[in-house]
Amino acid sequence: MNLFKISWANLKDKPLSSFLSGLLMTLGITIISLLLLLNKQLDEQFSRNVKGIDMVLGAKGSPLQLILSSIYQIDSPTGNIPLEDAERLTRNPMIKTAIPLSMGDSYKTFRIVGTNKKYVDHFEATVDQGALFQKDLEVTIGARVAETTGLKLGDTFAGSHGLDGNGEEHGETKYKVVGIFNPSNSVIDQLILTPLSSVWAIHEHHEEHEGEEHDHEGEAHADEDPDHEAEAPREITSMLVKFRNPMGMMVARGINDNSKLLAALPAIEINRLFDLLGIGVDTLRGLAVAIMLIAGISVFVSLYNSLKERKYEMALMLSMGAGRTQLFGMLLLEGLTLSLIGFLLGLVLSRIGLLLFSMRAERNFHYSLNNLSILPEEWLVLGVAVLIGIIAAALPALGVYRMNISQTLAEE
Repeated sequence: MNLFKISWANLKDKPLSSFLSGLLMTLGITIISLLLLLNKQLDEQFSRNVKGIDMVLGAKGSPLQLILSSIYQIDSPTGNIPLEDAERLTRNPMIKTAIPLSMGDSYKTFRIVGTNKKYVDHFEATVDQGALFQKDLEVTIGARVAETTGLKLGDTFAGSHGLDGNGEEHGETKYKVVGIFNPSNSVIDQLILTPLSSVWAIHEHHEEHEGEEHDHEGEAHADEDPDHEAEAPREITSMLVKFRNPMGMMVARGINDNSKLLAALPAIEINRLFDLLGIGVDTLRGLAVAIMLIAGISVFVSLYNSLKERKYEMALMLSMGAGRTQLFGMLLLEGLTLSLIGFLLGLVLSRIGLLLFSMRAERNFHYSLNNLSILPEEWLVLGVAVLIGIIAAALPALGVYRMNISQTLAEE
């Protein structure tokens, strides 16, 4: 007697009931699996890009916004700050390194970031083709930028004002691609890097060009103002800071209390962000577990009703030599089969969901979340699903041992 064939035939005999039980199990596993995948990959991205950055110095505003825009490049900057003020505050002996960033322009939604070689070294990025930027208007582009835009060595392009790709184009001056980075699996993959002086030159030229389009009403005033031709103070968007030791935390407090700049601590703000997200994640995870338990109840009800309907059939099988343990195993197989089907379909649907989420993340933020490998935690989910299926099937299946063969056959 092939128990598996009989179990499968029994499930097909009740298609609606089997479908409902399998669907509930699939939904629960899909939600849990997708949450595990997203949590792991987002955590990896956040941890990888924030590594070695203890403080972000920028304009007053939201600390979280400053961190998201300066470290992860997924939000708008809080404003600009004078480079001189930032350099003065980062000369503190407790500060090991300070990396300036200047943002505000983009090319086809990829951000153009003015910085220096320290930024590249921080993420351990290496040049695949060409060389690292050195002169004004030279850029070295990330691997994803090159792949998506089609830019190659020697190409020139004009940046657009703003970070969404819809701003006014700086058509008078163009950047030149002198290098392409190897994929680093860091934020550099999606950035266009250039010297700080490039960003200043672009915007000074843009302002001069705009000034030429206006009338010359201010010329007389300029002649009267001895400071008119004084060089405007250089500004940056933010400064990424690494402390020499944990005592550097006191530097951030001093900056926030005694200066016009904002010192944001990534460790604190990112933990706060994950705590807020964690409430929603925990709620969804609890909902998924509840769905799986409901699936178990559905399996229990289905098999319980099936057992009552098939009492004569089972009594006949027992009278023909089948063992009660065999029939018990047959019913357990039905519950186990539904659990395994739910697990496999759940894995497939969770991967489809992850790819859809990744497509949106790539389109909006240029982050890719497409690691589809099975996580160790998902094997635990399989164990839970199997346990629920077996318990749900075992409870009604125990009725096989209490069945009176002669009485059941006589009733029919």
